Amino acid sequence: MADLVLYQRDYCHLCDQALAVLAAARAPEFDSVWVDDDEALEERYGTRVPVLRDARDGRELDWPFDAEAVRRFVRG
Repeated sequence: MADLVLYQRDYCHLCDQALAVLAAARAPEFDSVWVDDDEALEERYGTRVPVLRDARDGRELDWPFDAEAVRRFVRG
Protein backbone atom coordinates (compact mmCIF):
# COMPACT_ATOMS: atom_id res chain seq x y z
CA MET A 1 0.00 0.00 0.00
CA ALA A 2 1.25 3.48 -0.89
CA ASP A 3 1.79 6.15 1.76
CA LEU A 4 -0.61 8.51 -0.01
CA VAL A 5 -4.29 7.86 -0.57
CA LEU A 6 -6.62 9.90 -2.76
CA TYR A 7 -10.22 9.59 -1.62
CA GLN A 8 -12.57 10.20 -4.52
CA ARG A 9 -15.90 9.41 -6.14
CA ASP A 10 -16.90 7.89 -9.44
CA TYR A 11 -17.89 10.47 -12.06
CA CYS A 12 -16.39 13.35 -10.06
CA HIS A 13 -15.01 16.18 -12.20
CA LEU A 14 -13.15 17.63 -9.20
CA CYS A 15 -11.51 14.25 -8.67
CA ASP A 16 -10.41 14.26 -12.31
CA GLN A 17 -8.91 17.72 -11.76
CA ALA A 18 -7.15 16.50 -8.61
CA LEU A 19 -5.59 13.63 -10.58
CA ALA A 20 -4.25 16.14 -13.10
CA VAL A 21 -2.81 18.29 -10.29
CA LEU A 22 -1.13 15.25 -8.72
CA ALA A 23 0.42 14.41 -12.09
CA ALA A 24 1.62 18.01 -12.53
CA ALA A 25 3.13 17.92 -9.04
CA ARG A 26 4.85 14.63 -9.86
CA ALA A 27 3.41 13.20 -6.67
CA PRO A 28 4.75 9.84 -5.59
CA GLU A 29 2.69 6.72 -6.07
CA PHE A 30 -0.69 6.85 -4.35
CA ASP A 31 -3.69 4.59 -3.92
CA SER A 32 -7.15 5.66 -5.05
CA VAL A 33 -10.05 4.85 -2.75
CA TRP A 34 -13.63 5.42 -3.85
CA VAL A 35 -15.96 6.45 -1.05
CA ASP A 36 -19.22 5.71 -2.87
CA ASP A 37 -19.78 2.15 -1.63
CA ASP A 38 -18.45 2.47 1.92
CA GLU A 39 -20.79 3.98 4.49
CA ALA A 40 -18.01 5.06 6.89
CA LEU A 41 -15.94 6.64 4.12
CA GLU A 42 -19.05 8.27 2.67
CA GLU A 43 -19.79 9.84 6.06
CA ARG A 44 -16.21 11.05 6.54
CA TYR A 45 -15.34 12.18 3.01
CA GLY A 46 -18.64 12.40 1.14
CA THR A 47 -18.80 16.19 0.87
CA ARG A 48 -15.03 16.75 0.97
CA VAL A 49 -13.71 14.69 -1.94
CA PRO A 50 -11.20 14.76 -3.38
CA VAL A 51 -8.98 14.45 -0.31
CA LEU A 52 -5.32 13.45 -0.31
CA ARG A 53 -4.31 11.64 2.89
CA ASP A 54 -0.88 10.70 4.19
CA ALA A 55 -1.39 7.24 5.68
CA ARG A 56 1.80 7.52 7.73
CA ASP A 57 0.69 10.41 9.93
CA GLY A 58 -2.98 10.98 9.08
CA ARG A 59 -2.56 14.46 7.60
CA GLU A 60 -5.12 15.37 4.97
CA LEU A 61 -5.12 17.87 2.13
CA ASP A 62 -8.62 18.93 1.12
CA TRP A 63 -9.58 20.17 -2.32
CA PRO A 64 -8.95 22.66 -3.77
CA PHE A 65 -5.19 22.21 -3.99
CA ASP A 66 -2.61 23.03 -6.61
CA ALA A 67 0.69 21.41 -7.58
CA GLU A 68 2.72 23.51 -5.13
CA ALA A 69 0.39 22.62 -2.25
CA VAL A 70 0.78 18.94 -3.11
CA ARG A 71 4.59 19.24 -3.18
CA ARG A 72 4.56 20.94 0.25
CA PHE A 73 2.18 18.30 1.58
CA VAL A 74 4.39 15.45 0.34
CA ARG A 75 7.48 17.04 1.91
CA GLY A 76 5.63 17.10 5.23
